[in-house]
Amino acid sequence: MKRKKIKAALLGLGTVGGGVYKLIQRRRDVMEQTIGAQLEIVKILVHDLHRKREGVDVSLLTDNWKEILENEEIEIVIEVIGGIEPAKTMILQALRAGKHVVTANKDLIAEQGRELLSAAEENHTDLLFEASVAGGIPIIRPLKQCLAANEITDVVGIVNGTTNYILTKMFEENMSFESALEKAKELGYAEADPTADIEGLDAGRKVAIMASIAFHTRVVFGNVYTEGITKITEKDIAYAKELDCVIKLLGVAHNTADGIEVGVYPMLLKKEHPLASVRDSFNAVFVHGDAVDDAMFYGRGAGEFPTASAVAGDVIDVARDIQYGCTGRISCTCYKETLIKEFQEVENKFFLRMQVKNQPGVLACITQIFGNHKVSIVRVVQKYVEDTKAELVIVTDKVKEGYIKNALKELEELEDVYEISSVIRAYL
Repeated sequence: MKRKKIKAALLGLGTVGGGVYKLIQRRRDVMEQTIGAQLEIVKILVHDLHRKREGVDVSLLTDNWKEILENEEIEIVIEVIGGIEPAKTMILQALRAGKHVVTANKDLIAEQGRELLSAAEENHTDLLFEASVAGGIPIIRPLKQCLAANEITDVVGIVNGTTNYILTKMFEENMSFESALEKAKELGYAEADPTADIEGLDAGRKVAIMASIAFHTRVVFGNVYTEGITKITEKDIAYAKELDCVIKLLGVAHNTADGIEVGVYPMLLKKEHPLASVRDSFNAVFVHGDAVDDAMFYGRGAGEFPTASAVAGDVIDVARDIQYGCTGRISCTCYKETLIKEFQEVENKFFLRMQVKNQPGVLACITQIFGNHKVSIVRVVQKYVEDTKAELVIVTDKVKEGYIKNALKELEELEDVYEISSVIRAYL
């Protein structure tokens, strides 16, 4: 049975909200054929009613949330204001009022997803959030639906465009971290305060969301160990090139026999790996499943229209569900309670760079300390010597995070070690 019109409201008209509005207007005629009904945005919640907004009908604007919540004709609420509050309250109120919600809010889904999805299930409504991870790249829907027949063991991704752009410039143009960050700000890839990006917090929230869906266990942002790229130097980049590697900020989620491992940190990555070729502000997510084997999803991870593409795709999905009377089909998929491992129990390979005394016996002393802490050395390089100081590079085999941490702590107290300059994990 065809319906004439499905009405939606938009919460927020910033970069993403503006993109969503423009895209839905642009595709309006096609959407009617795609959905089987007209889709119309009838209200837009904004902070300032008097601000000039080109191309937007001012009669749609409101600063009163109740005008949307209490309007029974509005069936879909699109939340793109971001942050925890008031977004959380608005989404819960909308769901409890029987409205369907599409959101791009990674902070909220990563930290409060269980409560929101439970509210959607209780009220037989849709809550979709494709845009919360990797912008325009489809990854939430593939994990929930297309790959549902798989036992997924690995989700590894470059899910922050800002840091990928910075590391690309450092690698390809020999820029310092500071210069690459300034260039990212000039081009609009980095915020005035880039902390969430360069310290790995943004990527950490996205990894929590992907791990929850892939492994059917609730993983929240607090479970994710995060480390940023601020300590990566030109010298680290040079050594990576010598090792035929690149350095990428990776979000890593593994489902092992001992539990789930989740973290975000810079890693040395062999150039042959598909993720190594992901440049500039692009994102990519690499997935391994028992049936599909390896699959990679690649594209724009942020921006007005890439993110709007994911939001609008969810809106179309919800509108179809409304049209054919099948809303609430797919809610929370976290039906397991798999153990999430303490980070000190996670195993990684390491690239270590340190400044030591240039004299006999130093290397033997260092290797003995590593041996005492169950750290196996794969490779040792000593290239730069300056008077009594030498730079030592060590690549380890897989070792527990707790073991390497204790070994490095003991080395820092050694008189023969001046400085541990770099500690970078390796995906080799």
